[in-house]
Amino acid sequence: MAAYDRLPSPLRAWLRQAQLPWSPQSCQRIWTAARRAGLAEAEALRRLDAAEAKTLARSRAPLVPPTANC
Repeated sequence: MAAYDRLPSPLRAWLRQAQLPWSPQSCQRIWTAARRAGLAEAEALRRLDAAEAKTLARSRAPLVPPTANC
């Protein structure tokens, strides 16, 4: 809980509405990389949105059965 409490306020707000159970550490990593790249808070939050969307899309991808080699 202490790691969550140390997050910047906008990041804590994003984490509360996230669809996936993100860890504070993984969110902080994405946030820090975005901010170091010169992105504003809103852009850093969009980067988190994109990471979440990518993860959700990957988990919802249809499974393709292996082809039978007869």
